[in-house]
Amino acid sequence: MDPLDRTGRTDPGALAMTSRSAPDRLLAVLAAFDHTHPALSLTDISRRAGLTLTTAHRLVGALTEWGALERDGSGTYHVGLRLWEVAALAPRGLALRQIALPYLEDLYEATHENVQLAVRDGTEVVYTEWLSGRSAVGVHIRVGARWPLHVTGVGLALLAHGGPELQESYCAGPLASYTAHTLTDPSRLRRVLAEVRRTGVAVSSRQVTDDALSVAAPVRGPGGAVVAAVSVVVPRADAQVPVLAPAVRLAARGISRALGWRPEGRE
Repeated sequence: MDPLDRTGRTDPGALAMTSRSAPDRLLAVLAAFDHTHPALSLTDISRRAGLTLTTAHRLVGALTEWGALERDGSGTYHVGLRLWEVAALAPRGLALRQIALPYLEDLYEATHENVQLAVRDGTEVVYTEWLSGRSAVGVHIRVGARWPLHVTGVGLALLAHGGPELQESYCAGPLASYTAHTLTDPSRLRRVLAEVRRTGVAVSSRQVTDDALSVAAPVRGPGGAVVAAVSVVVPRADAQVPVLAPAVRLAARGISRALGWRPEGRE
């Protein structure tokens, strides 16, 4: 696109596009896809990425040739298997999932409830595994889904062990609300985080939907730092936190040991 419009003056929109680096434009194409938009036409990609159609066509062609994108018979583009192959190398993604899966399955067998594994990405929690239980609750988590840290059990467990600077910064920012029970008061959130550190479990009740409760525990890596969190999600009406908490803690401890963590004073 020519940065000069028909009058000979600079077109601010076109200039903004040309000022973006090649990697930024390439990443913008990939970022056009999300859980709400898993399949896009070339025009859709151009619009969502903020690129000219010509630029989008060139970048989409390169990504398709490499395998990051795939084009079906109708001309619609999808995320390609090559990205899944690369993602499998991420230590906090599929590699963590493979180590944790036996313990997640044990937790499911012990509770027959929805079981989650998640990691922190900035101020959000990202789900890397979900085993669907028999209970029907309003929160339908999928692998790759994101939520603010303060509204879920796994998020609270990760935030509570994320360090004082992260916690103060998070509590000082806007706290999104989803129900009348969502934690939106910074002082109360700080008290909840302190309780999570004291008890070793996080309980999130009716924060995203009015019918769900989750019980979560932190997962530690070889050096003892919290690298993930595991939880069960159950209908609030039937929730038995004193029964669920030990099972969740046991699963988190098992995954931690499998990752190389050892309690202090033990081999």
